[in-house]
Amino acid sequence: MRRLREGDVGSLPVIVGLILIWAIFWFLNPNFLTPRNLTNLATQTAATGTISVGIVLVLLLGEIDLSVGQVSGLCAGIMAVLNVKHGLPAWLAIASAIAAGGAIGLVQGFWFSRLRIPSFVVTLAGLLAWQGALLLVLGSTGTLNLPDTTIDALAGTYLPDWAGWAVGVVVILAFAGSGLLTRRRRRAADLDVGPIGAWLAGLIVLVILVAAALVVLNGYLGVPLALLILLGFAVGFDFLVRRTRFGRYIMAVGGSPEAARRAGISVNGIRVAVFALAGVMAACGGVLAASRLLAVNQSSGGSDLLLNVIAAAVIGGTSLFGGRGSVWSAVTGALVIISISNGMDLLGLPASIKFVITGAVLLAAVTIDGVARHGRQASGKA
Repeated sequence: MRRLREGDVGSLPVIVGLILIWAIFWFLNPNFLTPRNLTNLATQTAATGTISVGIVLVLLLGEIDLSVGQVSGLCAGIMAVLNVKHGLPAWLAIASAIAAGGAIGLVQGFWFSRLRIPSFVVTLAGLLAWQGALLLVLGSTGTLNLPDTTIDALAGTYLPDWAGWAVGVVVILAFAGSGLLTRRRRRAADLDVGPIGAWLAGLIVLVILVAAALVVLNGYLGVPLALLILLGFAVGFDFLVRRTRFGRYIMAVGGSPEAARRAGISVNGIRVAVFALAGVMAACGGVLAASRLLAVNQSSGGSDLLLNVIAAAVIGGTSLFGGRGSVWSAVTGALVIISISNGMDLLGLPASIKFVITGAVLLAAVTIDGVARHGRQASGKA
């Protein structure tokens, strides 16, 4: 309640919005909340959410990367060409694609930070350039199917029931252990640890959510490996942002670059590193998308992918103004975006309506962010 009074709405709007979206689509089409559709929904969310994790880091700097969609398509094309045409093992082709994404992000980050060119302009140029590069990489074939079982398994593997429950137990134990360790450290440092009841309530909610998710997913094929990959990225980058010096530097640069510079932080170095990480995550998302579709073509990374990954981060609660947000917003926001798309597909609505509704949801999220930001500024002045 204190955070809400200060204008920090956090993830509350996206949670309420997700409940409403699921309730509406379930009312209009009962098939929406079936285990089969929700399992497919989880798999569809993986690629968008993975790319959006990188976008969250960029937005925390107060910058933007418009090239991530095309970077994901280009890196998927590189993987496909190396694996199919040149016979490289799947792991080496995937590693090469991820390295290419990191190199692209490194170049764009250097161009933006060192040459003082706005990130909007640099990445907009990248959007066009990497789209052309994808056409060059694929050549005259235009489409490459992916017959390699290792690549296909990334989005086509589902855990057996017992393995899913084992993962769920590990997640709950890890959350409980992390919470207890944090409370002990804060108590040792003579800091406020908050009421134990709040922590227990959070643990109970997590147990209920994990159990419900496992029951639903095991009701069809099981927990998708692609979903675990996305959650693994979210956990890793959340730790990076919240628990490491590098993460604190990202937040500091996003909050005030000049103040961060005066504090001795290498602002340009942080910016280059973040854009490189965004390129890596775009490549990982491209690999997951190609694995789900079992092919790479000239439209890979195009269409509404860029809109979706940016919208996912913003809808999830990451501020466009920098310095505030969470990596988990990429996951929750992507779930909202894909739920809208999936639900409208079930209803047979045309693409035009999908674009209009997605744009309206994005505008609503940005409006909430802007209102909350002005509210915090007014509170600070008072």
